Amino acid sequence: MADKLRIKWIKSINGAKEPHRGTIRALGFRRMNQVLEKDASPQVRGMVVSVQHLLEITEVSS
Repeated sequence: MADKLRIKWIKSINGAKEPHRGTIRALGFRRMNQVLEKDASPQVRGMVVSVQHLLEITEVSS
């Protein structure tokens, strides 16, 4: 299992359901095409899975 996840926001939340909008903001995204690296904890993985259609996810090993 990877230590970190590299997450890129690639699809707009315009027209998305309110819980999906909240999840994108809770992950820490501020603008589209922004890339974040998060620890691969079960909580973060669950959030990523719920909005995976809006994101590009890459597992990073250190």
